[in-house]
Amino acid sequence: MPITGCYPYKPGNDWLASHAANVTSQFGEDGILREIFGRLPGERAQRWCVDFGAWDGRHLSNSWNLIANHGWNAVLIEAAAERFAELQATHAGNDRVTALNRLVHFEGPDLLDDILQGTRVPQDPDLLAIDIDGNDYHVWESLRRYEPKIVLIEINPSFPNELAFVQARDMGVYQGSSLLAMVLLGKAKGYELISTTSHNAFFARRDLYPLFDITDNDIHLMHSPGPYQTWIYQLYDGTVQIAGCQQMLWDEGRPMTLADIRGLPPGDRVEG
Repeated sequence: MPITGCYPYKPGNDWLASHAANVTSQFGEDGILREIFGRLPGERAQRWCVDFGAWDGRHLSNSWNLIANHGWNAVLIEAAAERFAELQATHAGNDRVTALNRLVHFEGPDLLDDILQGTRVPQDPDLLAIDIDGNDYHVWESLRRYEPKIVLIEINPSFPNELAFVQARDMGVYQGSSLLAMVLLGKAKGYELISTTSHNAFFARRDLYPLFDITDNDIHLMHSPGPYQTWIYQLYDGTVQIAGCQQMLWDEGRPMTLADIRGLPPGDRVEG
């Protein structure tokens, strides 16, 4: 009988991950943020966050706990009209919260830089949280005039650590980008990886990175890919096998089989 399995890889340098806990977050981000901001000297923390897409301001939110329980100021941005109405209701009467019904873009008049220019947020907010299920990479890349201390950004958890995948610069595409792509972008922008959850990565501005006592933030020492990767491999006799995650993650968990995976001749391929 063939033996298959996954190496039980356990990175040891992401000490912040051990503090994962949820108030309204989904994968332990609230607890990690508590530890992160516990490391920032009081005079350097202004308690300002920018969060988009903010949904209703509470559902799976990485900012609600900071705002509601710790007195933070916030700019919360949500594009969907119905969710935005719920966002306004969530923070009704809170003058520390600016809620904006905008679609953040990576070019044109809806750049995050330009949207924030009309708010009270400082040039170096404590936290920027980006969760838009697609163009997260391109929106962060387009940010020029603001330098948040900490960036919390969504990653696609199905990519292995070795793959630097960046989705197309297209507002109609919802694929997400890999952790390695975000790490490389962060370094180019002056940020270092300090922690991850399965679906999000935390980056600290390089001048603050020493505060976190991470001896080596190599991606393999910081992030375990988890149960979301699928491997397709070939045997010597030409047989194709599948291992790892065998579910269609964003198709209601439908089982994935080799019948779902086949090469298409050029004439049968559809761009999109």
